Amino acid sequence: MDVSDFDFHLPPELVAQTAVERGKSRLLVLNRESGATAHRRIRDLPDYLRPGDLMVANDTRVFPARLIGRRVPSGGAVECLLLSKIDADPASSSETWDALMHPGQKLKPGARVRFEGSGGILEGEVLERLFYGRRRIRLAAASGTVAEVVDAIGHIPLPPYIHRDDTEDDRARYQTVFARARGSVAAPTAGLHFDDSLLAAVAERGVGRTTVTLHVGYGTFKPVRAARVERHEVDAERFEISEDAARAVNRALDECRRIVAVGTTTTRALEQAALDGNGRVSAGAGVAAIFIYPGFEFRTVGALLTNFHLPKSSLLMLVSAFAGRERVLAAYREAVAERYRFYSYGDAMLIV
Repeated sequence: MDVSDFDFHLPPELVAQTAVERGKSRLLVLNRESGATAHRRIRDLPDYLRPGDLMVANDTRVFPARLIGRRVPSGGAVECLLLSKIDADPASSSETWDALMHPGQKLKPGARVRFEGSGGILEGEVLERLFYGRRRIRLAAASGTVAEVVDAIGHIPLPPYIHRDDTEDDRARYQTVFARARGSVAAPTAGLHFDDSLLAAVAERGVGRTTVTLHVGYGTFKPVRAARVERHEVDAERFEISEDAARAVNRALDECRRIVAVGTTTTRALEQAALDGNGRVSAGAGVAAIFIYPGFEFRTVGALLTNFHLPKSSLLMLVSAFAGRERVLAAYREAVAERYRFYSYGDAMLIV
């Protein structure tokens, strides 16, 4: 398949720059069998759920992974986006990370940087130059732990298509009500629509609920550079499934009850686990490395709540694998015509 087959026109003003209040988003419902659509509100979600469904969400927590500081001793501005922790040395309160750093040309191995704020100070040393502007950096906290200082002085890493600085409001709003396990640099955005009252309405409908953990990496925004879909590689992401969650998912599968995935990250964790377990979901940690595009055989997910995704993106390909490329793109054209809000802070789509 050609990557260009997953393109669509999106007026830039439809890319949401701020979030609406939780529970107030619009909802486009797509029937993947008939292609029929309906225009509703996220509050209407329970109308499309069945008693006995199992709703599964991602409980990862976004941490403020964007650090802004100075080079030492020149004082030049530097920005660092923490991507993945390589190791930690508790004895010296230091951690080694892979990170995106700017300005890259001035941050060679041995370069020193400093990040500070009212919540603490981090001293950094560039250890290695990697690829695509990435660096390996060692961070040490002047007091406390690196994680504590990062949480105190870091900035929420808003997606690259949100063209504004983060605010204090983003610390709460770019976090789902399910958030528990610290580790993501991007939110599992389908979960951003929920509040306590919507969850209560879902429960009243007779729908069960559980969570899995998949830590969303910056690769979720990685462009598909290949011309052919099959030649693209998605970045691997760590996930973990508890004993309770595995038991709930397997029971639902055994009883032919529908599993409703909240988001593509939940879908990826469940389908990777089912692939690894030959159709069964096992408890424990794993790495989601599958690339889901049309032709993929879904083993667990029976309905999907998701946001609207970028043209020619791997996430749009995942959604197209679930509902069919032509039907998804037709629904996207309808969403554009109806002026839905797109991407992370945008509206929602339910595929049943």
